[in-house]
Amino acid sequence: MDRFDQQILSELQVNSSRPISDIAERVNLSLSACHRRIKMLEEAGVIDGYAARLDKHALGLEVDVFVEISLTSQSQETLDLFETAVMTYDEILECHLTTGNADYIMRIAARDVPDYDRIHRHCLAKLPHVSSMRSTFALRAIKPWKGYPVL
Repeated sequence: MDRFDQQILSELQVNSSRPISDIAERVNLSLSACHRRIKMLEEAGVIDGYAARLDKHALGLEVDVFVEISLTSQSQETLDLFETAVMTYDEILECHLTTGNADYIMRIAARDVPDYDRIHRHCLAKLPHVSSMRSTFALRAIKPWKGYPVL
């Protein structure tokens, strides 16, 4: 990946719905060269897809919660059962296997505290092999996710 690819990726992370001609102009490439590079980045799997970045507040999601989960065991069967169950709940936005005190860290978005209580009771409490769960409420995002550094 050269600096043109890096600039293209940065531009796409800011706004992937922009016409390729605009991106080409911003990175100082011809339209055809920019298009060819984007297609190669897609085929190489560097670009995994395109999506709209939604405003959580406009969707009524006012509470971000990070949940640390410890399991009863780290056997392959226990991990597989837990991870399969996590995939069934849309309320769990992200789940990461981690090192440290917790086995997993999840991110949940809720409308408010009573909505998180609902998610806790009807989703999180049903996850298999959980020995402990610790929820941390985010007060505000200091640096929200905007994309990966590519330069």
